[in-house]
Amino acid sequence: MENILKKSYKMFINGKWVNSSNGIMVKTYAPYNNELLSEFPDASENDVDLAVKSAKEAFKTWRKTTVKERAKILNEIADIIDEKKDLLATVETMDNGKPIRETKLVDIPLAATHFRYFAACILADEGKATILDEKFLSIILKEPIGVVGQIIPWNFPFLMAAWKLAPALAAGDTVVLKPSSSTTLSLLVLMELIQNVIPKGVVNLITGKGSTAGEFLKNHPDLDKLAFTGSTAVGRDIALAAAEKLIPATLELGGKSANIILDDADMEKALEGAQLGILFNQGQVCCAGSRIFVQEGIYDEFIEKLVKKFENIKIGNPLDPTTVMGSQIDARQVKTILDYVEIAKQEGGTILTGGVKYTENGCDKGNFVRPTLITNVKNTCRVSQEEIFGPVAVVIKFKTDDEVIAQANENEYGLGGAVFTKNINRAFRIAREIQTGRVWINTYNQIPEHAPFGGYKKSGIGRETHKVILEHYTQMKNILIDLEEGTSGLY
Repeated sequence: MENILKKSYKMFINGKWVNSSNGIMVKTYAPYNNELLSEFPDASENDVDLAVKSAKEAFKTWRKTTVKERAKILNEIADIIDEKKDLLATVETMDNGKPIRETKLVDIPLAATHFRYFAACILADEGKATILDEKFLSIILKEPIGVVGQIIPWNFPFLMAAWKLAPALAAGDTVVLKPSSSTTLSLLVLMELIQNVIPKGVVNLITGKGSTAGEFLKNHPDLDKLAFTGSTAVGRDIALAAAEKLIPATLELGGKSANIILDDADMEKALEGAQLGILFNQGQVCCAGSRIFVQEGIYDEFIEKLVKKFENIKIGNPLDPTTVMGSQIDARQVKTILDYVEIAKQEGGTILTGGVKYTENGCDKGNFVRPTLITNVKNTCRVSQEEIFGPVAVVIKFKTDDEVIAQANENEYGLGGAVFTKNINRAFRIAREIQTGRVWINTYNQIPEHAPFGGYKKSGIGRETHKVILEHYTQMKNILIDLEEGTSGLY
């Protein structure tokens, strides 16, 4: 299977594949067996500078391309992704450790759809002109913002790149793209596939460590915008770097989302929703439903059934199409997860299931963790408040709707959340009261285009997966035309 990958990759700058000027390479390993997959350059400051300069030069012509031309390119990229979906899904699974069934059904097809969606958005945009007081004609134009530095996380490398790349190209911007050093390969393969579709310098892909290449990109003085998905701590650094340059930044950051199960919920939908919320992508999701609130009338029944569901999850080689849950990203993440399990025990928590590494069925060499449920902890405990980023959920009993609303909001994050109930009035009221950017009702972790996604509080700034993100990748220009024949009489 590994034969689909090259032993070594280069970066893509100004339409060419280049090595790093410092000669340093970064090795990348398969998280499910820790075997070497490939290597790629660790971009130097000179490499990043070259990428930004290339994007800046390309912007001079790319910004003037017609909407039809840009939409055509976006649709061509989508077609290529669809045509090569099996290859891209396999590379994504090998590099990230998520199950092949997820990359084939979610990550890759949704990425293609995002390119088509933004192609349609710009084709449908008709602009605006308004007469003001019969004196002026006001024309509003949206112009591309310029060179955008985009930093992509390791949990959804291919899909999150599409979330950022598609609207930036649609808006007429040029891009310097920096994937995580943990998950770089799928984007390198994508660039190989689309390199002849995109004009030279419009998309530049630099690779390397966040502490080197990422820092060089974040701090480059010639960027016109930054876009980042990742932890809240790093997001704050990105925001500060943008502020120093007086440029905008869009940030999709951490979360500790509430998954609320009311006593009138459909039991099977709620059980599925709890699993979707915390087991999808091994719980490595910013909006993961890691706080499961269950109303007291169904608490015991729900817990008993959910434990059985968790214990029946098939963990294994993510390339096996029957695998439901793959590996965590690396050994460090496994340690973080298991450290939080120990913290839960110290806080008086009960581990109902999981809480340990999974080493069966050939998984002993990889980074696997059993699905974990923790009870007997308060909403104020660390495991209930801090982002764990793994298949670990706390389950908290509640009595009333007002009580669970207060507990859901008792957190510094506000990215996602869900309500399971058959009563739409209850669902809508709770959804309105929860301080979060996305609330699902009777489902979880659905991320279609058309629906804006982003956070309240410390979960970020801005919205993606919706045409509103085009506002963040453009600048508004107003042309005001005097319609009166004479002078104003002021002078």
